[in-house]
Amino acid sequence: MNHNSLKRLSQCLLLFTLLAFVIACARNPVTGKREVMLVSEAQELQMGLQSDPGIIANFGLYEDEELQAFINEKGREMGAISHRPDLEYNFRILDSPVVNAFAVPGGFVYFTRGIMAHFSNEAEFAGVLGHEIGHITARHSASQMSKQQLYGGLFTIGMIVSEEFRQFGDLASQGLGAMFLKFGRDDESQSDELGVDYSTQIGYDAHEMANFFAVLKNLQAQAGVNIPEWQSTHPDPANRFNNVHSLADKYQAGVDKSTLKINRNEYLALIDGMVYGEDPRQGFVENNNFYHPELKFQFPVPANWQLANTPQAVQMAEESGKAIMLLRLSQATTLQEAAQAASEEYQFSVVESSNVNVNGNPALAMISDIVQEQQQQQTTQAAPSLRVLSYFIQYNGLIYQMHGVAATTDFNTYYNSFSNTMTNFRTLHDPNKINRTPERIQIVSLSQAMTMSQALQKAGIAAERLETMAILNNVPLDGTLPVGSTIKILTKNYTPPVIGGNK
Repeated sequence: MNHNSLKRLSQCLLLFTLLAFVIACARNPVTGKREVMLVSEAQELQMGLQSDPGIIANFGLYEDEELQAFINEKGREMGAISHRPDLEYNFRILDSPVVNAFAVPGGFVYFTRGIMAHFSNEAEFAGVLGHEIGHITARHSASQMSKQQLYGGLFTIGMIVSEEFRQFGDLASQGLGAMFLKFGRDDESQSDELGVDYSTQIGYDAHEMANFFAVLKNLQAQAGVNIPEWQSTHPDPANRFNNVHSLADKYQAGVDKSTLKINRNEYLALIDGMVYGEDPRQGFVENNNFYHPELKFQFPVPANWQLANTPQAVQMAEESGKAIMLLRLSQATTLQEAAQAASEEYQFSVVESSNVNVNGNPALAMISDIVQEQQQQQTTQAAPSLRVLSYFIQYNGLIYQMHGVAATTDFNTYYNSFSNTMTNFRTLHDPNKINRTPERIQIVSLSQAMTMSQALQKAGIAAERLETMAILNNVPLDGTLPVGSTIKILTKNYTPPVIGGNK
């Protein structure tokens, strides 16, 4: 790097750094320390308000008034003793089988029904609730965004003023990526401590939070996931297990431990009857066919294609990624309006269209092109174009739109797959599919002492699912259960308790 380049780089870096600190140095609510913050609290709130509708639309909400009331009560109690008590917190249960909880800026906290099913007591839930609220109170998302903007700006300046820096740009970029992974792990560790702190303050035994990390570790092992900690944004669950136990000892010093709550039976009563795993009422795949029991339609799925079903759309992708299909509802009231709206939304250039009939349902078939544009050397050049086969089908008072997309050069290869799926959209008549029900959690009490394995076998759990059930209960198969113990089993023939009703 020559002297002039070095001087220019130093001046730019100094100016950028000074500007960042002058404009946005804020005090962190948790640590009390000043830090560079390019995102205001008002912007955080706005991000949460903008993100929430999309998250709900993508996952759907799990409707359970009693469980929702419990989360609201504990969340607001914890928010009141947190480092940001004046923030309005909002809590959601998402209708997803994935084991996950997360928070977005502005006070929005989300739990999937998948993670709610894997908690075995209120104290485990309270620890994770505190962890997620901790992300919000410590402004982790805003801090991460600010750091990315700051270091990204420095990186961009270096790329502009220094030819030598440009030569090592890829390596520098990887270094920044590793740095932000570390930021992520540090944030997770801080939130673990806040989870211990907050859950202890509202009266729960934080050792149970540590025990839940054993569930996460077992789920990882069962799925064959083994990510080295240095490559992950989260600390290893086994390390978190030990660290959180140590933190629980620290925050429980001087506390009468007999007053700390676990509330196992109370929590299990709340999730008794909860849907577990994929809910077939929302659509399921069987023998290369997609069935929707509630809306009573079906269509074939090409062999070896991957399918993702969300409340907004059914998406299918060929294994090489060269072709995709999408099914979603149109808001239009006529087929022509639906086709026009889709053309405007996706920027279709219609090649041909015709009115057709799909198994007794009025429909409109259409072939369109999409010409993508890419910016290269300050000139606009045409990227490889896409060709789309679309069917708009009027069925049971609704209009379904189905689109099959591939590169124009590959379109003919996938045309038959697209057409076969769309022209075989039809009414679902099979009672076996229409009446398909999800598995639900059933809480049972043991009349005698036995091992977890014996209890599960006695409850009729198949041998290949014993390990899954042991993880769900966070008790090893050879673990001994005393008489009167309550455990979770899964059943499609759920019987609600006499008091409390069905979920």
